[in-house]
Amino acid sequence: MISSTHQKKLEYGDFQTPLELAVKVCEKLIELGVNPDVIIEPTCGVGNFIEAAAKLFKSAKKIIGVEINQTYLNELSKRDKIARDIRIDVKHADFYQFDWSSLISKINSNILVLGNFPWVTNSQQGYIGGVNLPNKNNFLLHSGLDAITGKSNFDISEWMLIQLVQLLQNQNACIAMLCKTAVARKILSYLHSNNLNISNYTTYKIDAKKYFNANVEACLLFCKFDSISKQYYCDVFESLRSSSPQRIGYYNNILVQDIDSFAKLHSLYNTSKKSQLQWRSGIKHDCSNVMEFKKINNQLVNGLGEIVDIEDTYLFPLMKGSDVAQNRIHTTERFVLVTQSFVGESTESIQDIATKTWKYLELHANYLHNRKSKIYQGNPRFSIFGVGAYTFTSWKIAICGLYKKLDFKLVGKLCNKPAIFDDTVYFLSFDDEETANQTFKLLNSPTSKAFYSSLIFWDDKRPIKSSILNSLNLTALANTVKNITAHNQIL
Repeated sequence: MISSTHQKKLEYGDFQTPLELAVKVCEKLIELGVNPDVIIEPTCGVGNFIEAAAKLFKSAKKIIGVEINQTYLNELSKRDKIARDIRIDVKHADFYQFDWSSLISKINSNILVLGNFPWVTNSQQGYIGGVNLPNKNNFLLHSGLDAITGKSNFDISEWMLIQLVQLLQNQNACIAMLCKTAVARKILSYLHSNNLNISNYTTYKIDAKKYFNANVEACLLFCKFDSISKQYYCDVFESLRSSSPQRIGYYNNILVQDIDSFAKLHSLYNTSKKSQLQWRSGIKHDCSNVMEFKKINNQLVNGLGEIVDIEDTYLFPLMKGSDVAQNRIHTTERFVLVTQSFVGESTESIQDIATKTWKYLELHANYLHNRKSKIYQGNPRFSIFGVGAYTFTSWKIAICGLYKKLDFKLVGKLCNKPAIFDDTVYFLSFDDEETANQTFKLLNSPTSKAFYSSLIFWDDKRPIKSSILNSLNLTALANTVKNITAHNQIL
């Protein structure tokens, strides 16, 4: 049972910034030449950024704080340094309801928006029954399967930052905000895709574990606006004290992790996105207790602990992302029911072909019918996704999307059947071993690894994605590797 106090902290993504860190951030801003007339902290909490800014930005004429939590406001009002500073004006208001446009439009001098927005997603709030959400949940305008399967999930801070970058267009203004590193990249993408103005975009990594006890990649995001600049790249510093950045950003409208490295290999980029070989993700069924089994003492046992007697017809050897990542690819005790050979196929024939399997599915129908994802609605009973002709080929090259390593595996049949992967795995399919081997060697070449490394953001929750894997033109790669090999042989 979640306590009401803890629920509130979860709902509001409550990570109060320690005064020590707030001071370090303000000192960094001064080092960068930031000299604001007006400072705004949109979610000021207990006031640590307010206190730090008041102390260090002596020339600031106005410091405005906004906070929804009355308890925090009560704490803030007792802080002597804040209470005695006539420049400080703290308002009790909800960020989502506050008229930011009116406030900012009235300011004709240098603006600094400072602080630390909530570190929580809209789906996390939904899980705890939270209501502290903006009006537009799917503000990125995902539709169809993308929206249904979760791409419309977003960080609350992302939504808030987008409101700010829109409001501060054509203003002499800066943003200095602590946020997840992934959120900072999303804001850069938003600026680029909407052709918005930005003159400086920089991140400085911070130790989220130390300051917030949070296991997440985080940073200080600093951005500066004017009326003309469109600088769609980001200098990434390893810390607030670091002096040598790595530049990420857009190269020919492609967001890359390392601009310099990608520039050398950009000819390998698959501009058409069309290829005979297509990286796919594995099976999605959202019901592992019923659809997945372990073989124990030569008996099938499902996730409910039940011994199961079903035909082999629809049963296939299963390999999870962890199996692929840890090279457990030559044998398996895991199995999965594959109820369709393609998405949308009727499952009714199972009752004639494999009566025991159908009886088992019927017996556990409630588990399958109660799957939360909307993708199963309006589809045949016991449907799965991520299945097609590519699922049943004899040879596959696989990689786990969750592990932070470019480690491709060549996987053949198991138990005389095609290996099936879960949806944390991406794979290429092959009918013959020779082509699979040749492609495997190409993907493990230094050129391939360098290309992918220039694109992959390793701090993402799922750093390896099908969109990135499919961006490599394998024909161009083969020609490049061939030329390199010939050159080395001459030498």
